[in-house]
Amino acid sequence: MAKNKRPSIKNEAQYEALRDQGMSKEKAARIANDPNSGKKGGKASDYEERTKSELYEQAKKVGIKGRSKMNKKQLIEAMRNN
Repeated sequence: MAKNKRPSIKNEAQYEALRDQGMSKEKAARIANDPNSGKKGGKASDYEERTKSELYEQAKKVGIKGRSKMNKKQLIEAMRNN
């Protein structure tokens, strides 16, 4: 991919709104490209209700570095701030 070209964004308006809120390009793109993006009433459980293994797998999907050394509380913090 060219250096200045970004990946395809499915929900351009949401991407721009998230960028305006200060989110990184990666996080804004991940949210805007989610198939459930923009829908209310998400069914995801709270991070605290998930197991450490579930949090680890989600952190792996979004590319959080250092996740293997994190405890559950640290994984939750990283997920919220990524």
